[in-house]
Amino acid sequence: MLVVAWLAIAGVGGPTFGRLSEVSSNDQASFLPAGAEATEAADWHAKFRDSKEIPAVIVIESGSAFTPAQLREAAALKDRLAALQGGSTVIGPIPSEDAKAVQFVVPIPSSAEVKTVVKELRNEVQASAPAGMQTFVTGPAGLTADLVSAFAGIDGILLLVALGAVFLILLIVYRSLLLPVMVLFTSVFALCAAILLVFGMAKAGWIQLNGQSQGILSILVIGAATDYALLYVARFREALTHTTDRTAAALTAWKAAWEPILASGATVIIALLCLLFSDLNSNKALGPVAAAGILCALFAALTLLPALMALLGRAAFWPFRPKLLPETQREPELVTGLEGQKGLWRATGSLVARRPRTVWVASVLLLLVAGSGILQLKANGVAQTDVILTASNAVDGQDALGRHFDAGSGSPAVIVADQARAQEVLDRVMASNGVGDAYLLAEGGVPIMTGALANPANPAAPGAPGAPAAPAARDGKVLINATLDSAADSTEAESVVVSLRQELKEIDGDVLVGGVTATALDTNTTAQRDLVTIIPVVLGVILVILMLLLRSVLAPVLLVASVVLSYAAAMGVSAFVFNNVFGFPGADATVPLFGFVFLVALGVDYNIFLMSRVREESLKHGTRPGILRGLSVTGGVITSAGVVLAATFAALGVIPIMFLVQLAFIVAFGVLLDTVLVRSLLVPALAYDIGPRLWWPGKAGRPGNDAAARSGALSSRAPSSRQEEEEAGVR
Repeated sequence: MLVVAWLAIAGVGGPTFGRLSEVSSNDQASFLPAGAEATEAADWHAKFRDSKEIPAVIVIESGSAFTPAQLREAAALKDRLAALQGGSTVIGPIPSEDAKAVQFVVPIPSSAEVKTVVKELRNEVQASAPAGMQTFVTGPAGLTADLVSAFAGIDGILLLVALGAVFLILLIVYRSLLLPVMVLFTSVFALCAAILLVFGMAKAGWIQLNGQSQGILSILVIGAATDYALLYVARFREALTHTTDRTAAALTAWKAAWEPILASGATVIIALLCLLFSDLNSNKALGPVAAAGILCALFAALTLLPALMALLGRAAFWPFRPKLLPETQREPELVTGLEGQKGLWRATGSLVARRPRTVWVASVLLLLVAGSGILQLKANGVAQTDVILTASNAVDGQDALGRHFDAGSGSPAVIVADQARAQEVLDRVMASNGVGDAYLLAEGGVPIMTGALANPANPAAPGAPGAPAAPAARDGKVLINATLDSAADSTEAESVVVSLRQELKEIDGDVLVGGVTATALDTNTTAQRDLVTIIPVVLGVILVILMLLLRSVLAPVLLVASVVLSYAAAMGVSAFVFNNVFGFPGADATVPLFGFVFLVALGVDYNIFLMSRVREESLKHGTRPGILRGLSVTGGVITSAGVVLAATFAALGVIPIMFLVQLAFIVAFGVLLDTVLVRSLLVPALAYDIGPRLWWPGKAGRPGNDAAARSGALSSRAPSSRQEEEEAGVR
């Protein structure tokens, strides 16, 4: 029945995957909070326009000055561009001062398919431009189109790469053909359910979905569902060594695995929902989107997979089926915790037992050294032209624009000022450093050239000889466009916006400065503020969940401290790689926050898997033997889970977007670091060194409880050898 129900969910959710673009938007302005200055300016700007439009800036560049004939040929292009846009107003051609380039500004309705329209413009310009010239379609519309193209792989390539990597790892881990397929079925069905849920939330307008969230959703669901499946399958294999009844084995495994899986999933879900405290709408959107994915992964691992295992039994592990163990070997009594173990995890446990303090101190020092590199992380945002990592006509066009025109052409700063002080504000803007040109707008968006301004207090009165023009006014406000000397998406342009805001506030505290540059600036500022707000909330939530799960105070504090240290080390190494290996100019301001949420929540996952088993074994055999037993029986499972999750997040690197490539490296490296060093050495060694006090003030940490557990373990048999006891460091 469960399998049939999940088949129905997959049947509906699968086709919905291709429809996510219907409810997805990559408009940066929509991610800002309502109180941001750029948002307020955009709201005012909308009142001055009959329709929302995105400007495409067309640049035609020549290696030498345009001849009169070439200028006439370029001018003839204007009518064809207007015809492509249904007769909309096209500005241009505007020749550059060096006469080596001309530009057009073509408004594209925001309701249109920007990618398609930009492609049509590029084809038309390339076909109609004078021979031997380079042509570019750039500006906000061109950059948006290229960004959409870069995200195109999210619907197919990303998923195929992630599933292929997971399947290969599972083949190596299980050495079985059928079991990896069952685990992948679980992951894919969980993703279908998550897509259905997310599509519904976005369609209802509850969340804002974008390409980044969409890509992270796929990776997160596949990775998390596979991790939970690995934990359950390990318990199922263990149960099959105790019984021949496959249904009983599936139920036994479920009873043993549900608590750590549920605690792990709840930790990640609640940590992700903490993003709802963000002021940045893109962060708020990612929280419920990713949380919905984890919820579906959780339910799939606890319902669909057990049902599949109950149907298949030992056949799932073919050709290496688990054998039924003699009754005397099913529950080994422990003295050292290393009984019955061999290979890598016996060696690791032996090292932890012989030199616990040396191991954890060395691990902490190594993490601190790696973490020192976090000071080199340049997470103050990057230019939009740096976001796309592949060849981009729009990016090349921005370079051409900067060579021949004010680099901010086509993406001006938008200034909303009081009508009575319009001239004063305009004069101050014109005098500001970094501003190439500025003008007021008349009705219809027509620029009013300097000297032709009518008296703003009395539009009927001329302000200059000739035919004066009155600025458009809405509720006593006028609009000023300021073309910046620097590219609109550059840090230099952001500095100009900061200066403009400071200078204009001296004239009128209600002046607003918005536009493309201001939107990027306010996005970065809000993202950095979110980092300070959300990190303490996430840590507090995770700490409470761990306390409830482990019935302890000290152990959760140490676990949270270990994953924070691991996060700092991962970010430090990532900063070094970004700066010196990849040569990235910086990082998106949201990268540290997303890296923190994923690494801390997912890092705690593995500690939950480890410490829940350690607590279980400690109550039976004592703390120190329980630590070594827990480490050895979960070592292979957790390491496999870490490799799977790292591989799935690394798959994000196939999407040529800087943010996703950086997040892919941070999470993949951080998960491996957490799995190999923190969970395998640091946490077990520190716990072993502390001993029974680790569980304070819980039952396992009370005086005499550890001794009682040891006594119970020893009652049935004597120590296997004095060498093993010394090896484990039992005192």
